[in-house]
Parts: sequence; structure tokens; C-alpha cells
Amino acid sequence: MSLFIDVHCHLDFKGIIERLDEVIKNAEKAGLKAIVSSGITPETNKQMLEIAKKYPIVKPSFGLYPMDALTRETDEKNNFDVDTELEFWEKNKDKFVSIGEVGLDYKNGKDSKMQKEVFQKVLETAKKLNKPVIIHSRKAESDALDILESSGYKKVIMHCFSGKKHLVKRAYDLGYSFSIPTNVVRLQQFQDMVKEINISNLFCETDAPFLSPFKDQLNEPAFVVESYKKIAELKRMELEEVEKNIWMNYQRMFT
Repeated sequence: MSLFIDVHCHLDFKGIIERLDEVIKNAEKAGLKAIVSSGITPETNKQMLEIAKKYPIVKPSFGLYPMDALTRETDEKNNFDVDTELEFWEKNKDKFVSIGEVGLDYKNGKDSKMQKEVFQKVLETAKKLNKPVIIHSRKAESDALDILESSGYKKVIMHCFSGKKHLVKRAYDLGYSFSIPTNVVRLQQFQDMVKEINISNLFCETDAPFLSPFKDQLNEPAFVVESYKKIAELKRMELEEVEKNIWMNYQRMFT
């Protein structure tokens, strides 16, 4: 029995939502046992709950993407109240498995002060609810680690982490985990990360519909198997052994 998990994707995004039945069937056929699908706004967090009601394999994750960077990801008006949304999370704490994606984005957003304030509030809520956090840190890896370290929180997954080697080491030394995206099949940076990080600190993700392992093909959760295969190859482990280890990581972090 396969135990694959996609720890981070966006099932509501264009390219997936239109054919969601097919995407879920593909994932189940590939042997996935859980798909953690992340919201990035109040509206998409509610959408995650609706998707999870229809498909038991889907585990909702509530996120707040850095607001001033949202225009790259969505056309939604960014005028929601953060405190109101965090109250919604607390009221619905039994309906979602993790918080993410959340964090900092200095590539597409410029208001670093606001981003940091929201990130700190989110981490306080994560600690209160004892939920793992899935961290986005585009061009902001050092600041994200500073805030995470000062929070003292340890249930942390660095999503698609692109920091330099000394920042990877810092995050690893702090006890954080890393989710390895499917484009690890061609990116040396993620391959190096796999070699350096213990299997007990690794997860696999697609970030679907992005970061596909296959050229000219949108990513989807079924393709997470490619990350598992590459980890097995790089660590010289059997695929089944990688599966079991990451399944145990999931059980420890999410349940």
C-alpha cells in the first residue's frame, strides 16, 4: 500500500479546479493518501473547506499570502482584516490541518514592515492552535528565519526554500523541516538540500499547478511521486523506505 503525501498544493487554482475530479482520481491512482491543499486568502481558505468536504483525501491548510504580493497569485481585492481571519481560524480549528502558506515575499511585495507584523500574528495563532506552519519566504529567507526563531515555534515546514546553504543549515539546526518540490528532478539546489537534510526532516510537495517535473505540463498532486523517487535516488534508499519515513514525519507533524 502506497503512502504518498503532497504536503503543499493549490487545488483551487486555474488549471486544476476545472478538472478537479480527474486530478483527485489521478492522485488516488498514484497512491496518495493525503493532499494538503493551501488557501492564501480568506476566500480561498473557505474554498479549501468545501473541496475537503467533497474529497476526503484533501486536508485543508489555511493561509494568508503576503497581502501586497497577492496580485501575482490572485485578482482578489486585498482589503480583508487579518484579525477577523485569524478569529475564523480559531473558530474552525478542528477543520484544517495546518497553517500555510504564510510568510514573507520581498520579490512581489514591498511593504516588509506590514508583512512581518502579519507573519508574527499568524505564528502566534499557530502556536495557540498547535498547527504546523508551511512557510513561504521568497527573497526573504533570512528575515523569515529571524521571525521564526524569535517565535520559538518548532512545527515548521520551509516550503520550496531557496535560501543559500548557510540559511538551509540554520533552518535545519533550528529543527525545521523542508518540503521538496517536484522540480527537484532538474534543480541542483534542491538535490543538494536532499543530500544534506536527514530524511526525518523532509516532506514532498508539488506546489501544483506550479513547479511541474514534466516540461510543458501543469503540475498536479499525482506527480509528487517524482519527488519521492528523486529523494530515494539521492539518498540511496528504497522508494518504500522513503515513503514510510515521510509518512511518519506527516503523522508526527500533522496529527
